[in-house]
Amino acid sequence: MILTTTSNIEGRKILSYKGVVCGEVVFGAHLGKDILASITNLVGGRSESYESTLRETRDEAIREMIEEAEKLRANAILSVKFDYGVVGQQGSMMMVAVSGTAVVIE
Repeated sequence: MILTTTSNIEGRKILSYKGVVCGEVVFGAHLGKDILASITNLVGGRSESYESTLRETRDEAIREMIEEAEKLRANAILSVKFDYGVVGQQGSMMMVAVSGTAVVIE
């Protein structure tokens, strides 16, 4: 599966458009990560625990989007866009969403 943020792939002809495909994952951080992040916030630096969780969550959202495209028999996804947001009471959860246009290319 080819993924791109552009609306075409140079040198490849789009044979058919299959539709919009998405992947969404919402996760909540557990107390241990919150405590470590609080310490990092006080002393400065990057929060490896949150970064790792965010990477894993983003990868899962991409997998979901690809599965949706494969069900439509697409072989590429164009105009891929990522969206991140805080959801839940007191912003206790994070959402990662990815979307794009599933297509068949030659």
